[in-house]
Amino acid sequence: MASKLYVGGLAYSVTEQELEELFAEQGKVDSAVIIKDRDTGQSKGFGFVEMADDADAQKAIKELSGKEVSGRAIIVNEARPQEDRRPSGGGGNRY
Repeated sequence: MASKLYVGGLAYSVTEQELEELFAEQGKVDSAVIIKDRDTGQSKGFGFVEMADDADAQKAIKELSGKEVSGRAIIVNEARPQEDRRPSGGGGNRY
């Protein structure tokens, strides 16, 4: 079963390719995505890596959390399920 990992504390210069290569040292990577600002395309400093095997994902957490990448210590842990982001109302025409 695949495991999705949250990766935080990334330098803005880190690419998805570099992220994938870093985690590939721990096992098979299904995907690596860096979250970017939708307006500017600038990295937000975090991303997600999906590993093919749970054991490899746990190994990646143990080996890579706190590791320095491009001058910054990264945070690696299991990703939490995405919260439901419903519209919060407002913006309607009152009259």
